Amino acid sequence: MNQLDFKGRTAVVTGGMQGIGAAIVKRLESSGAKVAVWDLDGPGKVDVSSNDSIQTALKNTLNQLGKIDVLVNNAGVAGMNVPTVDYPIEEWERVMRINLTSQFLCCRAVAPHMVKAKYGRIVNIASVAGKEGNPNAVAYSASKAGVISLTKSLGKELAQSGVLVNCITPAAAKTAIFDQMTKEHIAYMLAKIPMNRFVNVEEIAALAGWLASEDCSFSTGGVFDISGGRATY
Repeated sequence: MNQLDFKGRTAVVTGGMQGIGAAIVKRLESSGAKVAVWDLDGPGKVDVSSNDSIQTALKNTLNQLGKIDVLVNNAGVAGMNVPTVDYPIEEWERVMRINLTSQFLCCRAVAPHMVKAKYGRIVNIASVAGKEGNPNAVAYSASKAGVISLTKSLGKELAQSGVLVNCITPAAAKTAIFDQMTKEHIAYMLAKIPMNRFVNVEEIAALAGWLASEDCSFSTGGVFDISGGRATY
């Protein structure tokens, strides 16, 4: 594992107890960062879809770490695999709240502290589905498309502040989120990847690590593919 210089840096990773989030936490910590995990399964039981829970976590994290240099918005769910016309409204709203609204709320809460410090790196985890739209996954695809646009908007707003905002659009990674998908949908996603394999969480973490580092200094509002050749634009 290549090392990045995160000595003296602090980070928040949402959904960091498993899967992609856990790999990002490991990558940052191995490079010297102090990391706070905001996760319902974590010690603080942070619900990133709730502004009240985020505000409490923000206060606790600032008390413990003193500052937040890096925010990685990773928490998310797959939602159901059914045709759009059959998609339950309540499920649509749940997926949007967890996948998109949570990232808006976390950015809204953390960004002012970064701007005040004149330094920050925000990395939002989107998906190639947000660029292409996966059939029978309307809420997931739409929520991830929203993450891409959120990234572009905030990146432009903060472009001269020292705070850079970028997102990653991975192809599917074999994590616990697969438990929420049908076998047919998993097979569809694999068939779309020219490399004919799923991305490893460590590969996503490597890209997230660079975007969270000082080395990333002239990219903001960017969309970074890691799709095994699937992405076409």
